Amino acid sequence: MPRIIEAVPNISEGRRPEVVKEAVSALEGAPGVRVLDVQSDKDHNRSVLTLVGDERGLEEAILRLFEVAVARLDLRTHQGEHPRLGVVDVVPFIPIESASIADCVALARRVGAAVAERFGVPVFLYEEAATALHRRNLEDVRRGQFEGLAAKMKDPQWASDFGPRAPHPSAGATVIGARMPLIAYNVNLGTADVEVAKRIAKAIRHSSGGYRFVKAMGLLLEERKVAQVSINMTDFKKTPLHRVFETVRAEAERYGVSVVGSEIVGLVPAEALLDAADHFLRLEGFSPSQVLERKIRETE
Repeated sequence: MPRIIEAVPNISEGRRPEVVKEAVSALEGAPGVRVLDVQSDKDHNRSVLTLVGDERGLEEAILRLFEVAVARLDLRTHQGEHPRLGVVDVVPFIPIESASIADCVALARRVGAAVAERFGVPVFLYEEAATALHRRNLEDVRRGQFEGLAAKMKDPQWASDFGPRAPHPSAGATVIGARMPLIAYNVNLGTADVEVAKRIAKAIRHSSGGYRFVKAMGLLLEERKVAQVSINMTDFKKTPLHRVFETVRAEAERYGVSVVGSEIVGLVPAEALLDAADHFLRLEGFSPSQVLERKIRETE
């Protein structure tokens, strides 16, 4: 069977639909690649693009994406709530079918080398593709953001894995790697006080003593005047959605703040939502085989 790999590039543009459309068209031009989802956020000024294909198609697609992003985006004038290092900020490769994490690591390294050679953009490898332990976590690689990148890269331990030893003047750097599927999940609070969101994020993220498979930060959605706990869940089976949501709600109540909503960015495994439904509805003896659409597919 052909290998199916998912890629989820994040680009530093969420306010100009015409530029995002141009980026998506570039991806769609690669053979054998399907763009499954596009989500843009004006406050983050960022778009998350989800695509699947085989190694050859994805490599071409990502290089086409860089052609657009390097030409059309400029981090020197970019403003948004989400941390970023580059115009194409991060590109994870995720094994889906007949592919292994080792296949994705090899792909990340090939794409990283090609990006650096063709566009002169420094590339850092992260997660399973990382070349050192201190580079595994995305937040560590991205700490200091674009504005602090030139100084950071003067430190030998933060030399790029591929490409120049200094940021591209307008495109910054990019982080490319391989990982298992994650869920990007945001919880919005009934307050504009970003400090509350930051305290809650600190309480739930692993790096501060929280849940093992949770990364989180607090930020302010300027347009809505709403504080948000922005979360990456790296293993929903070991740390489920409902547990994180309930903890955020409980922590918010300590500050007299309510949860006004939550959102999933990009795509999500059905199992994660079924687990949440099972928990909140207190279903007894529930089986995923009771889901109508799933049952129909099983009998086709």
